[in-house]
Amino acid sequence: IKNVPESRYIKVQPGCGIWAPAIRFYAGKFWIFFPTPDEGIYVTTADHPAGMWSEPRLLQAGKGLIDPCPLWDDDGQAYLVHAYAGSRAGIKHLLRVRPMAPDGSRLLGEGQIVYQNPQRHPTLEGPKFFKRYGWYYISAPAGGVENGWQVILRSRTVYGPYEDKIVLAQGETTINGPHQGALVDTPKGEWWFLHFQDAELYGRIVHLQPVRWENDWPLIGIEQDDLGVGRPVMSYRKPSEGSIIVPQTSDEFDQPQLGLQWQWFANHRDDWYSLATRPGWMRLFPQAAETNLHLQANFLLQKFPARSFAVETTMELFPKQSGEEAGLVVTGESPMMLGIRYDGSKNLVILRTGEKQEILADSISPAVKFCVRVQDGGLCSFSYAPNGDFIEVPHPVQARKGLWIGSKLGLYSLKRSAILAAGYADIDYFRFMK
Repeated sequence: IKNVPESRYIKVQPGCGIWAPAIRFYAGKFWIFFPTPDEGIYVTTADHPAGMWSEPRLLQAGKGLIDPCPLWDDDGQAYLVHAYAGSRAGIKHLLRVRPMAPDGSRLLGEGQIVYQNPQRHPTLEGPKFFKRYGWYYISAPAGGVENGWQVILRSRTVYGPYEDKIVLAQGETTINGPHQGALVDTPKGEWWFLHFQDAELYGRIVHLQPVRWENDWPLIGIEQDDLGVGRPVMSYRKPSEGSIIVPQTSDEFDQPQLGLQWQWFANHRDDWYSLATRPGWMRLFPQAAETNLHLQANFLLQKFPARSFAVETTMELFPKQSGEEAGLVVTGESPMMLGIRYDGSKNLVILRTGEKQEILADSISPAVKFCVRVQDGGLCSFSYAPNGDFIEVPHPVQARKGLWIGSKLGLYSLKRSAILAAGYADIDYFRFMK
C-alpha cells in the first residue's frame, strides 16, 4: 500500500491493519473502500470481485478515520460516510458524510457531521450507506462490539437531519452485539441483514437476518416489539436463490496454492513455504523465533470453524541447526504449541503454554502426528503419535481470545538462529474432524 512504509506490516500488529470495509458495484466495476486506522481511508477497484484488484489508493489521510462506505446518488453525485476510532481520534460517537468525486478519485471537502447523540448511542461506528424510495439510510452499530445494538438512520436529504431507530438487539437471545451490519437485497426482491457477533475466543461469527419493510423502515430479525426492535435468529431459511456453501477447512496440500481458509499472522514472504517441492505436501521453512511468540509473523492459521472440533496433521522434520521446531499452534493471548524440536542430537516432542515449555518425549523419529481436540468453550486437549497410537497430553489447556480477534489454529516452523543454515518441515495434510 502506498504511503505506508514497507516494514509496517512485516511484524505482527495487533489491532492495526485493515478495519471494516465496504464493497459496492458501480459504473461497471467493483469498489472496496477500507480504512487503516493509523493511516487513513483507501479505495481499490476491480472488474471482477475475484480480482485482480488495483493498487490501493489513499483517498483521505488521517488518524482514526474508519469504516468508510460510498453512495452514488441518482443525480450522479457521490458521497462517503465514515466513523471515528476512539483509540486513535479520541471520539467514537460521530458519523460524517463527505462529498466525493464520482470517479472515486478524491474527496471534495469536509462535508458534515450527520449524527451524534452520545447519551443515546455512546459508540457509533461501522456505517453503511444506501438509498431507497427517496430516503437516505445509514445503518450503524451502536453501544460497542460485545453488548451493543443496531441502529438505522434515515433522512430525505443526504446531510440530514437524520432520525434514528434501534432495529435489532440481543434481547433474550444468545446473539450478543449484533454488530457491523449491512442491508442487502437479492434479484428476487428479498432483503437480508448481514452482521457479526463477537463470540470471544471464537472470534466474530457472521449471521444473516431476515428483513421486511414497514413504513419505510427495515424490520430486522423476528418478534419486533412495539418500538420495532427485532430479535436475531440463530437459524432460518436461506435466501431463495442461495445455496448452502461450507467454508474451506481441511487441506491435503495437493493444490498449487494455499486454500483461502489460511492466513498468515503478518505480511508474508513467498519463500516461507512451498507447495511444489514435494508434491502433495506443504514445506515450511523455519523463521527466527520472536522473543514473544504471540508476535510470530509466520504462524499459518485458520479461524476456529465450529464450537467443538478436532484437527489432525502429519509432519516430518528435516533440521540443519539445533533448535529447529515445527508443529500445531493455537493462538490467543499467548500461543499454545505442540511440536517436534531438534536439540542437536535427537528429536523431542514439546508442549509450549505461555512461557512454560514441557518435554513430552525424546529420541523419536522425525515423522510424527499431532492432534488437538477443542471442546465447546475452548478447552484444548493435545495428543501426539510418534509411532502409531496417539498419546494424550494429560493436562488440557484453555484457549483465549487475542486483541479484538478470536483464537486461531494452524501450523508453525521456527529456528533459533537467523544466520545459520536451516532445514524445513514437510506437512502431509491438515484435517478437521468432529
